[in-house]
Amino acid sequence: MPIPSRDDRRSLLSADCANCFGLCCVALSFARSADFAFDKPAGEPCANLQTDFACGIHERLRPSGFRGCTVFDCSGAGQKVSRDMYGGVSWRDDPAVRAEMFAVFPVVRDLHELLWYLAEASDLPVDAALHNEVAAAFASTRDLTDLAPDSLLRRDIEPLRAGIGELLGRVSEQVRGQLTPPWTPSAGTRKEGPRADLMGARFAGRDLRGANLRGSLLIAADLRGADLTRTDLLGADLRDAVLDGAQLDGALFVTQRQLNSARGSSATVLPAWAERPSHWG
Repeated sequence: MPIPSRDDRRSLLSADCANCFGLCCVALSFARSADFAFDKPAGEPCANLQTDFACGIHERLRPSGFRGCTVFDCSGAGQKVSRDMYGGVSWRDDPAVRAEMFAVFPVVRDLHELLWYLAEASDLPVDAALHNEVAAAFASTRDLTDLAPDSLLRRDIEPLRAGIGELLGRVSEQVRGQLTPPWTPSAGTRKEGPRADLMGARFAGRDLRGANLRGSLLIAADLRGADLTRTDLLGADLRDAVLDGAQLDGALFVTQRQLNSARGSSATVLPAWAERPSHWG
């Protein structure tokens, strides 16, 4: 199957809660914290989950102490597992599938996130050989999501994840290398680059075009008005990062989950596919 268009990948790789059995509210665990109002073990339904699988406090999650729920995005794994893998038979309809369904959900979520990155990479200006590698990786990953749940659970996806990470790194390097002049870190005392600790860093108004911030901690970083065109943000932690006026429409590998965790405004320039989080000013 070819890589879907941007419009098609939204339906394939974005959460559709209306067609899910509330899997994120049951299969996953969370601990009482600033993000969750109480503890919940994996496999137990959240107290706010209704019989129709809708959230009883969806419209007031943040004031009710469930900020973590507003950040989460399953990348379309919920409807894939609920409707495709189990044919619309829920864990309430058939308790025998409960454990397997809850186990396969996070695996499919991880695979769908990889599919999102690969689909985004397919739109980037890279040479034909690299583009073909991306297409092949997308096809093989998509094939895994079409396996029966028991077969998928027997697969070790870590080698796949590592291989795709390396591939996306080469895509990023080639795309960022097309900028003139190339990005260079500032002369400050804090390391700027992949997997850097940049918590609370002050990047307001900075030209970060072409920066490699993959996997970096950007928690509560000030990115107001920063230009993040072709900045590699794959896996960067943007919790509470301030994005007012930031230029994100050309950023590499940014996800809806990252945007949901950040703080922005109507002045933040988002990618065309992104939804502006409802809690932003």
